[in-house]
Amino acid sequence: LFLMTSSKPNARSSILQFALIFLVIYTGTQLLLPILFPNTFGPEARIEGVFLKVQDATVKEGHHPILLLQNKTQEDLVLPDTCPMPPVQVYAVAGGEKVALQTTETVLPCEPLTSVAAGQTAMIDLAPWKYSLFGGLGQYETVLDVTSAESGPVPGPGPESDNNGGPEPEPGPDTSANDVPQGESVLSVQFSIHEAGPITRLFRAVVTKPLLNLLIFIASVLPGHSLGWSIILLTLLIKLLLFFPTQHAMEGQRKLQKLQPRMDELRKKYKDKPEQLNKEIMNLWKENHVNPMQSCLPILIQFPVLIGLFFVIRDGSVLELSKHLIYGFNESLTWSFGTNFLGLDLLKPSFYLFPPLLVALQFSQMKLSFAIAKKKQDTRDKKQKTKEQLSQQELQQRIMLYGLPLMIGFFAFQFPAAVSLYWAISTIFAIGQQLVVNRKV
Repeated sequence: LFLMTSSKPNARSSILQFALIFLVIYTGTQLLLPILFPNTFGPEARIEGVFLKVQDATVKEGHHPILLLQNKTQEDLVLPDTCPMPPVQVYAVAGGEKVALQTTETVLPCEPLTSVAAGQTAMIDLAPWKYSLFGGLGQYETVLDVTSAESGPVPGPGPESDNNGGPEPEPGPDTSANDVPQGESVLSVQFSIHEAGPITRLFRAVVTKPLLNLLIFIASVLPGHSLGWSIILLTLLIKLLLFFPTQHAMEGQRKLQKLQPRMDELRKKYKDKPEQLNKEIMNLWKENHVNPMQSCLPILIQFPVLIGLFFVIRDGSVLELSKHLIYGFNESLTWSFGTNFLGLDLLKPSFYLFPPLLVALQFSQMKLSFAIAKKKQDTRDKKQKTKEQLSQQELQQRIMLYGLPLMIGFFAFQFPAAVSLYWAISTIFAIGQQLVVNRKV
C-alpha cells in the first residue's frame, strides 16, 4: 500500500514493487493450478518409512495411473526387474473379488525400476501398460513387494508376490490368482478409472481429436515426421484461422484504450456518484460506437481451440499414448514423431533457450498491447502523473507487463520444449498482429 501511494517513487521501491507483483502472481498460480488440475491422492500405504500412493486416485478415461514410491529410510530399496511386466502386481477389483492381471504387451519401452535411494521419491509410471492393463473402467489395486538393499527382503507372514521371481510371459488375466499377497513387505493401494464426463467427451470430439489428427497429417508429409516443424505449421495455421476474431478483439481493445483518458476524467468527476459514473461511461461508449464485449467475446471463442492445441502438443506428441484420440484411418501408423529439433529434445524441458526467450517475447507482446494507453497517458499529463494517481487499470497493466512474462518463463522450465515452441510461435504471431493494430492509431 505504501508503494502504491508514495509520491516520490525511486528505484528501490520500483524493484520491491516488481518483486511483490511477481510473488503475488506466482503464489496465486500455485494456488490456482491444484484447483484446475487437482491430484486426488488416495490412501497411502507405508512400511516404516516407505510410502506408496497413487498420484490421482480417480483416473479419467484416456489417462493412465502413476504411482509415487517414497523412501524415507536410511537405506536404499532394491526392487526386482520385472520388465516387460509392470513393477507392481495389478489386480482388477469387482464385487469384493480381486483378479490378477498379467501382460507383456506394452506401448512404450519398459524402463525397470530396480532401486530407490534413501530419502528419495521414485515415480512408477504405468503408461506402457495404459491400454493392455488399464483399458477398462473400474477399480484397480496395485501391490508392491519392497526389499531393503542391506537387510534383504523384509520378512512377512504372507506369501510373496507372484512377480518376485520374474514376469510371467503369458499375457492376459490370470483368473486363478484371486488373493493379494499380504505381509510386512507388501504395499497395496487402490484407484479407479472412471468414464470421462460429457464436457470432456465433447471437447475431445470437437477440439482435441481434430487438432491431433491434423498434427499427424502435417507430420506425415514432412521429412523425418518432424514434431518441431509440425508444431510450427499447425500453430501458424490455427492463428491464421483465428486471425479475424483476434483482430476484432484487438480493435475493440484499441478503441477502449483511446477512450481511457476521458474515462479517467469521468471517474475523477463522479467518484462519489457511482450510478452517475456508470451512466456517463455507457453514454461515452455509445457515442464512440464502442462495445466492451468486442474485445472479450472473440477471445472467449478462441480459448477452447488454444487450450486444445496446448494439450495436444503437451500430451499428444507421444502417439503411442494417444490411441484413444486418433481417428481410425490413422491407427496403423508405422512411424512416430521425430522429436529432435534444433538440437533439442522436444519431449523434455528446455532450460537454457526457451525460458529467457519466452520471457522476452511475452514482455514485448504485453508492451505493444499497452503502447496505445501509455502514449495517451504521456501526452495527456506526463509530469503530474504519480504513483498516487495510478488507476486500477494501470495497476493491472503493470502486473501483466512484468508478472505474466516471468510466469510464462517459469512454466517453460517445467513443460516439454514442444509446448514452449508452440507458445513462442504463437507469441511471435501475436506480436506481428499487434504491430498492425498499433499502426492504425
